Amino acid sequence: MKMTKIMFVCHGNICRSPMAEFIFKDLAAKAGREAEFFVASSATSDETVWNGKGSRVYAPAREELAAHGISCEGKRSARLTAGDYGKYDLFVGMDSANVRNMRIMLGGDPEGKVHKLMDYTGRGGDVADPWYTDRFDIAYRDIYEGCEALLKTL
Repeated sequence: MKMTKIMFVCHGNICRSPMAEFIFKDLAAKAGREAEFFVASSATSDETVWNGKGSRVYAPAREELAAHGISCEGKRSARLTAGDYGKYDLFVGMDSANVRNMRIMLGGDPEGKVHKLMDYTGRGGDVADPWYTDRFDIAYRDIYEGCEALLKTL
């Protein structure tokens, strides 16, 4: 069985993409499919990585995950690199800006690996950034819906 390697991506890798990483891992485990996937997350920006060390997941995002019984303990932000393109099968951005920035950072998308999370749902759109909206509950709901649809697709 081939393992599918998924990289979730947002701007800073401290809210939406780590939420997606751990929600997807939780859904895959509950479906008995965790062995099918290697899942990680990263940022298009380097704002949350200082001197080579990434920031912890933003406290309200950690709290929202914990409210649903999901831990993201030990996760530190990391920046997407051009070299990641050959290492992952799928790059899943949280919004249109993430998708645009991923394509630039990855040097294009010749194999069609870059997608937007909500495109897997029936409604499309972006996952609003809770860093600005302060609505981690809505971000969780949208990310959960997107991850559930992605898992069904795979």
